[in-house]
Amino acid sequence: MTENSNTVKVVVIGGGYAGTVAANRLRQRADIDITLINPRPHLVERIRLHQYVAGTSEAVVDYGSLLGDGVRLVIDSVDRIDTAARTVALASGGELGYDYLIYAVGSTATIPASVPGAVEFAYPIGEWEHAQRLRAALDELPHDAPITVVGAGPTGIETAAELAEQGRVVTLVCGAQLAPTFLEPARRSVAKWLTKRGVAVLENAHVGEVWPERVVLTDGTVLPGPVAIWTAGFGVPGLAADSGLRTDDAGRLLTDETLTSIDDDRVIAAGDCAAPSGQPLRMSCQAAGPLGAQAADTVLARLSGARPATIDIGFVGTGISLGRRAATVQFTRRDDTARNFYLGGRLGASIKEAVCKGTVSGISKEARKPGSFPMVKGLGDRPAQPVSAPAKVPNL
Repeated sequence: MTENSNTVKVVVIGGGYAGTVAANRLRQRADIDITLINPRPHLVERIRLHQYVAGTSEAVVDYGSLLGDGVRLVIDSVDRIDTAARTVALASGGELGYDYLIYAVGSTATIPASVPGAVEFAYPIGEWEHAQRLRAALDELPHDAPITVVGAGPTGIETAAELAEQGRVVTLVCGAQLAPTFLEPARRSVAKWLTKRGVAVLENAHVGEVWPERVVLTDGTVLPGPVAIWTAGFGVPGLAADSGLRTDDAGRLLTDETLTSIDDDRVIAAGDCAAPSGQPLRMSCQAAGPLGAQAADTVLARLSGARPATIDIGFVGTGISLGRRAATVQFTRRDDTARNFYLGGRLGASIKEAVCKGTVSGISKEARKPGSFPMVKGLGDRPAQPVSAPAKVPNL
């Protein structure tokens, strides 16, 4: 607790799905001063960025409807965390002190520098600014101009499908397999929809070069078109590593099973940037909200003198939207392994849309009633002991 004060200062870095849930959940105690730091004045619905790009939906929600009374919002970025002084340095200048810090910086799109021209000419879609730039480029593009989408995970498929439903000419370069986490029946459902809408699906195809008017595959095939959308891969901001905290190879903060940093028990991670026991959960909004709730619960337990609970978060499935009127939902076991059951078509679309809406409504509910965020439990076996040191420490 801050010296000469009866108020506990908790700073939450990152106002995405995990950070907003965490900030709201901390309001269960009246003696916590909560500050949420985010570079934008709104929550970005990352799961709707492909819709924003295609012009079928907005993808931001004002924080006024998402944050409960008492959560102070600071529109800024954090340049560095000083764990010794318990302060964060803001990009705009100045610093904020904390007693506990919730690290919820999320993830971002990555483009490999190893592919010539990709960094310079491909369009990522993982952040709000990326989506704005891409939408502006598409608005200037003739409607029949060919578009290449790179990556056949959920983001790539949803982007290709959304654009194809708008009548765009789309080629989807899969790398290896289409929807690799899906079982074959669900994968066929996705492939059938894409083929019917004219999407050229290139499995076992890899990008070798990206240039302003073409994409060149490693086998020499040339795909003409001025826009290449890169959806293959996510990374994590380097704030933790730059601040001297240990991370995994991807940059996620290494924590124990209570989401507490292995370097500092006043730093707790949440969402895509957390690597509990060096074995992170799948990057997804499905995990981010519950991890945000877990991070807040860890802080609340420490303040009450209780032992924080360990992770008990389960998965249900993965839904991939196919335009606005269809989707394929691959159901999973709680440990995120695929079950031999899926739903498609309009019913799948209804389920997927309900999940997307529920992601935001769950945050709003937590703002109205702290402690109410819905959680699916039963992840399965986790490591019996928290990690004590990473196998490889990239920032040391």
